[in-house]
Amino acid sequence: FAKLLGEREIMSPGQLTFFRFFIQMVVCMVVLVWMLGPRGLIVQRFWINFVRGALLGVASLVFFIAIKYMPLPDAIAVFFVEPLILTLLSFIILRERVGWRRILAVVIGFCGAIIVIQPSYSIFGPVSLLPLVTAALFAVYMLLNRVAGREDSALAMQWVSGLGGSAVVLGAMLLALPFGTGDLAFSFNTELSVWAMVIVMGSFGLSGHYLFVRALQLAPASLIAPLQYLEIVSAAAFGYFMFSDFPTLWKWVGIAIIVLSGLFVFSREANASDR
Repeated sequence: FAKLLGEREIMSPGQLTFFRFFIQMVVCMVVLVWMLGPRGLIVQRFWINFVRGALLGVASLVFFIAIKYMPLPDAIAVFFVEPLILTLLSFIILRERVGWRRILAVVIGFCGAIIVIQPSYSIFGPVSLLPLVTAALFAVYMLLNRVAGREDSALAMQWVSGLGGSAVVLGAMLLALPFGTGDLAFSFNTELSVWAMVIVMGSFGLSGHYLFVRALQLAPASLIAPLQYLEIVSAAAFGYFMFSDFPTLWKWVGIAIIVLSGLFVFSREANASDR
């Protein structure tokens, strides 16, 4: 939905990102107050969840800008170097033990990303690097997930994340006003079909992230994370049927390298945690 609206210049990526998180914030607040009263909005670790939301907001903004210009499967594939970046950050920041095999898998995975990026870069230029920026921001977001722990419910975490995401994106759009930046522009549209798509987009975003956070609370990350790679399959399907985009053979080779490297890292982490 973000690509449909952004690519056709119906709404800027900035405005789409704002509404995606604003809808998340409002829906979660209403549900929490309905279920628990005003005390449902009290969050034990407010600021760390706010920062998580702000990081996710910037990551989504950068990604929405990327898919406005480049094929959806390419952007999704490059984004999935995120687990590899997370492995490096865990080693550098959390001082987690990372063996040479995982380091090698990270290097190989980045080589796969280069295979995917290279032809896109010749066509789209620096825009093709934006999914890498998204991956780095999302890796930091996932790092904070580990730090945040499980003191708050998934729904409470989502309302604060929605607040952080919508606040940081709105701030960026206001700062960009004097410069007339197209991808962060405000626009006013009265078509009901457009707002229906925006609401559906926000609802999918909220549902997906709620389920992801809830899954991580119920099962080990090493079990959940590999399922994310199904997103590449769905992105390729939507890209083909909606936008007539389909990865070339070499891009599929790069995608396969990224996925296999990520799965190897997950398996090594799972083995390490079992010991």
